[in-house]
Amino acid sequence: MHKVIFDTDPGVDDAMALLFLHHHPDIDLIGITTIFGNASIETTTRNALYLKRKWDIAAPVARGLGETLDPTRPHVGWPTSIHGDDGLGNIGVPETVDLSCDPRPAHRFIIDTVRAHPGEVTLVAVGRMTNLALALRDDPGIAALVKNVVIMGGAFDMRGNITPAAEANIHGDPEAADAVMTAPWPVVVVGLDVTEQTVMTRARLAAIVAAGGERAKLLSDISLFYVDFYEQHVEDGMVVHDSCACVYVVAPHLFTLRSGAIRVVCGGIADGQTIQKADDHQFPPSAWDDLPSQNVCTGIDAEAVLDLISQTLASQPVA
Repeated sequence: MHKVIFDTDPGVDDAMALLFLHHHPDIDLIGITTIFGNASIETTTRNALYLKRKWDIAAPVARGLGETLDPTRPHVGWPTSIHGDDGLGNIGVPETVDLSCDPRPAHRFIIDTVRAHPGEVTLVAVGRMTNLALALRDDPGIAALVKNVVIMGGAFDMRGNITPAAEANIHGDPEAADAVMTAPWPVVVVGLDVTEQTVMTRARLAAIVAAGGERAKLLSDISLFYVDFYEQHVEDGMVVHDSCACVYVVAPHLFTLRSGAIRVVCGGIADGQTIQKADDHQFPPSAWDDLPSQNVCTGIDAEAVLDLISQTLASQPVA
């Protein structure tokens, strides 16, 4: 059983990933931490609480930071054309949700939970890496206690999706991402190199709804706005970025990895670019030296990943 803290900015594809984590029998979802990105921190936290209530998720929700690790970074507008004004596909989420957050800030929740379960917790981060970077800053010792860090973000052998150089999650807080990539804990980066190969079609989504009942119907309602956006990028359906990172936790054999130190460009025209110094290449001395070797996903069995996502979403969680 994998104990998972889900660090997220719900967000349409975040909602799908959350339901996957909730339903999969090999995952024990022990916490949800929120971060800004697909919407403001107020909206993403409200959305996490809304989904917790609608889907009967026991895991506590802890609110994260609403600004970048470097607070002088200029604010980037919310991607309402992708996730809607409410962050969940304009389904009409209520302004307030009658549930309380955990009293601790997200980074403190991460620290306390990791220390309570040394060697057992996997952090799945599918938004900006700010909460993880803050946890490292406050308590560097947790790096030795985390089982795994699985990140949805980055683009290594292809162009970005927010600039030609950068993927949106990393571009949103490059300083935080660089701190997370270079920390002495095991990181797997599930980036655009593989996620853009995984397209959930309208037909597959409809089949999930037919088998999965009310929870799947809500997920479909949330997702249709996202599907409409993706019509300009893929022939039919939506790219399931965040769910791919969740699948890696339970089915790493469906991915091909490349190991090597990773740095994130902070500033300039390539702001947010992720660059790996592969272990099988030799270079003169550089800023990548003496850093931990992390793993980047370079290949994926997309059909098998989509099958696993579909089967899990259509199921009911194990009590």
